[in-house]
Amino acid sequence: MEVTTRLTWNDENHLRKLLGNASLSLLYKSSVHGGSIEDMVERCSRQGCTITMAYIDYNMIVAFMLGNYINLRESSTEPNDSLWFSLQKKNDATEIETLLLNTAPKIIDEQLVCRLSKTDIFIICRDNKIYLDKMITRNLKLKFYGHRQYLECEVFRVEGIKDNLDNINRIIKAREHRNRLLADIRDYKPYADLVSEIRILLVGPIGSGKSSFFNSVKSIFHGHVTGQAVVGSDITSITERYRIYSVKDGKNGKSLPFMLCDTMGLDGAEGAGLCMADIPHILKGCMPDRYQFNSRKPITPEHSTFITSPSLKDRIHCVAYVLDINSIDNLSSKMLAKVKQVHKEVLNCGIAYVALLTKVNDCSEVLQDNFLNMSRSMTSQSQVMNVHKMLGIPISNILMVGNYASDFELDPMKDILILSALRQMLRAADDFLEDLPLEETGAIEGALQPCI
Repeated sequence: MEVTTRLTWNDENHLRKLLGNASLSLLYKSSVHGGSIEDMVERCSRQGCTITMAYIDYNMIVAFMLGNYINLRESSTEPNDSLWFSLQKKNDATEIETLLLNTAPKIIDEQLVCRLSKTDIFIICRDNKIYLDKMITRNLKLKFYGHRQYLECEVFRVEGIKDNLDNINRIIKAREHRNRLLADIRDYKPYADLVSEIRILLVGPIGSGKSSFFNSVKSIFHGHVTGQAVVGSDITSITERYRIYSVKDGKNGKSLPFMLCDTMGLDGAEGAGLCMADIPHILKGCMPDRYQFNSRKPITPEHSTFITSPSLKDRIHCVAYVLDINSIDNLSSKMLAKVKQVHKEVLNCGIAYVALLTKVNDCSEVLQDNFLNMSRSMTSQSQVMNVHKMLGIPISNILMVGNYASDFELDPMKDILILSALRQMLRAADDFLEDLPLEETGAIEGALQPCI
């Protein structure tokens, strides 16, 4: 008879994400294979990395991960890095807390004991009971300590990771940094409350990843990969309407304080792609949401939906030049001329700008160990310098991301790059707002100069 885990599909999915998309194979289940510690250790010895999980109740799991169940009867068991975590279900969501310790597990009096500096911090006892030290429960945000009955104990072999926990520790730190970035953006307010939402314009060649960047940002705040904006190829632009996308914090959450404005892609050929005469109208806030682009004819004040007197909130506050990092060296002279023409209009309007280099192959290699800065490889450094020379954009404002294009699951490394780029755009927009002339900042509710 096949032995199945007590883990729900959702809980297993959360665990796989925590462990870098590793796979789990059930080795031991106390209700099937026997409740003695000897049975468990015998069955799980020399299996590589394992996770031992105690199901406290239907909404709480406490687990630890170690390299191998070996030599647990020896008195001189050496301490090893072990990852401890709890999964708790609260309000239809699963919360995970983690803790990395250097512990020495061993069998004492038919019990599995984990020690830290000669103190017993965790014990799997006889009669389906566990003991948790107050230090463990405090760090894992559990509301109990001491002895507790458990429903089931399971041990899994973890496949697809190295035997040491360095990579998992990096993933845990990445998740923590990702959560800090999410909190920063959720708490963000535009400079001096001059506007309620920052408008960020995404502009670049066809297929560079403009729509994908919006989809990626939305995916992170919704907690799963989404695809609201239809994505095109590097040949034909799918985006034919001007879209002003808001992003909600979760499916039913409040709108976040920024909007991403998606345009038709630039095309090197004449009469194709985004009409260059539309650029000033977009920057000044004259173009309405869902306007149908015409590559050969720009919007005019005579158009029925043309915004003739846009206010500060309608304007673009930051422009992101979206470029495929793998195609920068292959930009045609005509495409480069169009990008420079857009940049000239942006400079004329005094709007903040950044460059967003997309389609980074390995996000983990781009990030330094502290996740605060980008560790530029020789290839990416060359492309950054090319963009710096091409458009005169400060190197600190040349950002790299890997969008969610063909992915099924979120990746904390990708999330960090995407959220860091978004935060830098918001900061650049704040610089633009702070630098506005007094007469414009006083016209928040009123109109700015007519858009003609």
